[in-house]
Amino acid sequence: MFLFLRPSPTAALLRPNPSSAAAAAPNVRLMSASAAADSNPPASPATNVRVKIKGRVQGVFFRDWTVQNARELGLRGWVRNRRDGSVEAVFSGDPDAVQDMVERRCRVGPPAATVTGIASFPWNEDPGQGFQRRPTV
Repeated sequence: MFLFLRPSPTAALLRPNPSSAAAAAPNVRLMSASAAADSNPPASPATNVRVKIKGRVQGVFFRDWTVQNARELGLRGWVRNRRDGSVEAVFSGDPDAVQDMVERRCRVGPPAATVTGIASFPWNEDPGQGFQRRPTV
């Protein structure tokens, strides 16, 4: 059994004794693990995709724009230019945020870009921490 404290607004003024937390704070509620799970639905698992973007996507601020947009959405991963003229990126995070990044934002890109194609593939590798711009490959 887990003990979850739900203090009243005045509970911050109380200094509960750790050995008798329930007695010191009259507004304490005991909840079973299953009741606690019901009150806090589990977070959806992260979506991980690798994306290849074609068109006029190099020399138009696409990588920096991608970093800015991915960070706004709280995504992890990276973006880089490829020598074939495309941009490659890995996005990891909330499924709705990843979908927004791939389907809405990357399909348009920054103002000077012209996206002619985008392909998305599942990604199983660790995307790393934060969102970074990587060197061209």
